[in-house]
Amino acid sequence: MPTHEKINYVEFPSSSLEKTKAFFAEAFAWEFTDYGPEYTAFSNAGLDGGFFLAEQQSKPANGAALVVLYSSDLEDTLQKVERCGGTVVKPVFSFPGGRRFHFTEPSGNEFAVWSDREK
Repeated sequence: MPTHEKINYVEFPSSSLEKTKAFFAEAFAWEFTDYGPEYTAFSNAGLDGGFFLAEQQSKPANGAALVVLYSSDLEDTLQKVERCGGTVVKPVFSFPGGRRFHFTEPSGNEFAVWSDREK
């Protein structure tokens, strides 16, 4: 049940819905529901959302918000991201409270993964 005046949904551009869906399904076990040829909704991601067909990319350098996922095993998640076709754009680094890395998925949208656990 959506909560009044709380973040409920997020949308991202995708230049290839099929590649984006395949990446997130394999790397993070997200589930998808297609709504026509230019939109797919995702679930099982912690926050529901969708991808719309477009040539733009969501990147913090362009002013977009950075979506950060959590991992209990950062190195395993990094290997999975690379194996599934993602590109690491900021290798693992430490910050107060943990470690993280940034990656782009096949359509070029940037995400990060963090962990509060040491290696």
